[in-house]
Amino acid sequence: MSNPFQLPDAYDASHIESKWYTFWEESGFFKANAHSPKPPYTIVIPPPNVTGVLHMGHALVDTLQDILIRWKRMSGFEALWVPGTDHAGIATQSVVERHLLASEKKRKSDYTREAFVNIVWEWKEKYEARILTQLKKMGCSCDWSRLRFTMDDDYNSSVRVIFKKLFDAGLIYRGDYLVNWDPVMQTALSDDEVEYEERESSLWTFKYPLTDGSGYVHIATTRPETMLGDTAVAISPQDDRYKHLVGKTVRLPILEREIPIIADRFVDPTFGTGMVKVTPAHDPNDYNMGKNHDLPFINILTPNGFINENGGPFQGLSREEARVAVVKKMQTLGLLEKIERHTLRVGVSYRSKAVIEPYLSKQWFVKMSPFVGKLKSIVQDGLVKILPPVWEQTYFHWISHLRDWCISRQLWWGHQIPIWYNKDDPSQMICYDGVGMPPEVALKPDLWIQDADVLDGWFSSALWPFATLGWPQKTEALHKFYPTSVLVTGHDILFFWVARMLVMGEYALGIAPFPETFLHGLIYGKSYWRENKEVGITYITGEEKREYDLGKPLPKGVESKWEKLSKSKGNVIDPLEMIDEYGTDAMRLTLAASANQTPQIDLDRRKFEEFKNFINKIWNGARFVFMNLEGLKAQALAQGLDLSLLDLEDKWILSGMNRINEKVNSALSQYSFGEASSAAYTFFWDEFCAYYVEISKPTLLGKRGSAEQKQNKQKILVHVLCNMIRLMHPIAPFITEELFQLLKERFPLEENTHAVDPYTQVTVQALRTPACIVAPYPTLICEPELPSEEHFSLMRAIVHSIRNIRGEMRIPPQIAVEVYLVGADPIVEKNLHIIAALVKTTKITCTKEPPALSFSATGTVQGITILIPLPTELAAAEKERLSKEREKLKLSLEKLRSQLANADFLEKAKPELIDKQRQILEKQEQEILTLNSKLEAL
Repeated sequence: MSNPFQLPDAYDASHIESKWYTFWEESGFFKANAHSPKPPYTIVIPPPNVTGVLHMGHALVDTLQDILIRWKRMSGFEALWVPGTDHAGIATQSVVERHLLASEKKRKSDYTREAFVNIVWEWKEKYEARILTQLKKMGCSCDWSRLRFTMDDDYNSSVRVIFKKLFDAGLIYRGDYLVNWDPVMQTALSDDEVEYEERESSLWTFKYPLTDGSGYVHIATTRPETMLGDTAVAISPQDDRYKHLVGKTVRLPILEREIPIIADRFVDPTFGTGMVKVTPAHDPNDYNMGKNHDLPFINILTPNGFINENGGPFQGLSREEARVAVVKKMQTLGLLEKIERHTLRVGVSYRSKAVIEPYLSKQWFVKMSPFVGKLKSIVQDGLVKILPPVWEQTYFHWISHLRDWCISRQLWWGHQIPIWYNKDDPSQMICYDGVGMPPEVALKPDLWIQDADVLDGWFSSALWPFATLGWPQKTEALHKFYPTSVLVTGHDILFFWVARMLVMGEYALGIAPFPETFLHGLIYGKSYWRENKEVGITYITGEEKREYDLGKPLPKGVESKWEKLSKSKGNVIDPLEMIDEYGTDAMRLTLAASANQTPQIDLDRRKFEEFKNFINKIWNGARFVFMNLEGLKAQALAQGLDLSLLDLEDKWILSGMNRINEKVNSALSQYSFGEASSAAYTFFWDEFCAYYVEISKPTLLGKRGSAEQKQNKQKILVHVLCNMIRLMHPIAPFITEELFQLLKERFPLEENTHAVDPYTQVTVQALRTPACIVAPYPTLICEPELPSEEHFSLMRAIVHSIRNIRGEMRIPPQIAVEVYLVGADPIVEKNLHIIAALVKTTKITCTKEPPALSFSATGTVQGITILIPLPTELAAAEKERLSKEREKLKLSLEKLRSQLANADFLEKAKPELIDKQRQILEKQEQEILTLNSKLEAL
């Protein structure tokens, strides 16, 4: 190209994105300096699990964080975004186990612990590298020099230190407790790691014989197999039907064990028969009854969910097989009374999706009661804000039902619990927070053994805001950047992670890890399915789904709804696929615009198309500016605007620029990402491109005004473009950096350049910085000039009315019209060039009285009458159209008059129908008169 500043016709996202990310990273713009005098602004990334690739939920949360970091970096803060990944014990181990079974037909038990852990480390290295590549492709401006992993050496030290601190304070203990057991992963889960589903099942009623031979008791159960662990039958103390049985015993069928009948408040007298079996080792309520009544605790399950030796003849069966066998045996014994349909609320593992089994085992716990008061007060007192505030109620509800936190997991991958037991006397324990093993163990290793369990992954990730900054060492980074500024994450981990970080931050450092947490909604995708009589629902995927996503009407038999993203339902949206197809900036804009502070985000694929079009609009708008800067030198730009030459549209766009700067900054400060995106979108497309650029064209092309006015307009174009690309940089960083660098190259400014007017000052200041990513973020330059906005709104309304009239008169866009403005004030008369630039006209005339016109259409705006005569070249066509319309009306009128003159119709028709037809007749007669008048005028 002969002109280096003549932008290509099309925007090439792939080339531009890779170029500028490398430039930013190599230039060190992402790095934060702990010695900087700037105020700190810190975010720690919610560390993605090293299980695979990132999904659209990651893209959303990382885009929102990057918007904040870039915004604050440009706003004069020492912005630190700490990146990292999470070892994710259960999730990663389960993925690796499935991979080994599928690829090598081997299970975890086929390896030593050390060998298996080494395989998981290899997995981690591979997928962490892939995740980091994805984060960079999404434009994430993390300080990569501070990359952390929740099992690196320093982090492992942090975990040991906090464990020992809690252990020594008596806040961590070990005990037998009924836990949520995942029989697939063979590990305990915390309450928050259990998801609940409604499932259809049955309610079985059995008879247990009284040992005194006086009859039977009738109990109802939803889990027949657990009767093998029954140690009592219970009734409610308020149930008069059964009070006389308390103290007696029954014979447990099949196992022939004698068990007591007890009374306990946990029993619901309205459930089933009002009498329940008590299995303390396999039900939470039964566990409490067992404690209250000193009942035996009989565990009937192996860790993998099969019946153990306590199950008698059913040993070795799975839970499902045992259920069938027990029911069949009870039926054979004549002790099955009835079976009823029943809906159950079933707990499933959030990772393996296995049905959770209440299971008695020895586990490690954190006492939560000492933390409840602080967790409540820091939110109630405003020390930590939960945003949107709607989530506060959910938070307080969780705290009010808080139980001790089970932190041990029966896994190999994770932080092994830093407790050593004496082999001869396991009650002797050593808790060690150093590297390796305790000195006592090193001296006599044969006498000691380390606890085989690992810590819950949420325990280690709860330290993330301060362990990533070097705690327990008193590092410069910890001093500068803790507490962090905000946590951005999905509302689904408010309890898993957010609340536990509050606990750990307060306990370790005496201050909450962040003053605000913004909880964004969860992404839902559109799923489509057909009903198939043979196989049930068939989900539609592939190209057919893509067509529906982009607006193709659904054919008969196809249904759809918004659902959580699921591979099986085919509604997953791959962020990398969106980047490849639409570009990173379009994807980021889509996600930011969708983050509207609601719990559910319905992500419509058409939004990606829309924002790709907007990216192209930005490119084309900038291309127009660069094409029309001929003759404008850097020195002239720096000399500033001639404020005396500003037209109304100039004042309006500069005032609007101040307004939009305030609006976007305010929206970002409130985490209203959708509002910020929408405001920038509307201003650039609707105000700058659709109005100001179009109005400026006659001046830029030399058809209106002086050379000085032209140069003034050129400068304003530069100011607005420079402002807008900086304003949009946090959301769309790549295209804005490209355009910023082109502006810098086009206007090389000397260091000592000093502008006169405030608009030129901020542009010069910005263009003297090395990159858009570190250029000053736009703020209020001057107070918005409201009179100019009010006056321009009037001109805009007149233009809108003229366009409407043209549409009603069916005047093609290429045909110019004459416009009369009756009663126009001096503001309108002075700015007729605005109308002329935006509407195709032959002449615009302002008059005090309406002219005598043969045929015209009329509109009114704020007391101004707008008259547009029909162009001569359309008169004949309009006359023909109106004549045809009149002939149709005449035929219709003849039919109506004939009908209403028919005595038979008037006698038989309902009165309301006759009235309706008469009303139509009157209306059409009036229309005929109007058409006659128009035709006479023509």
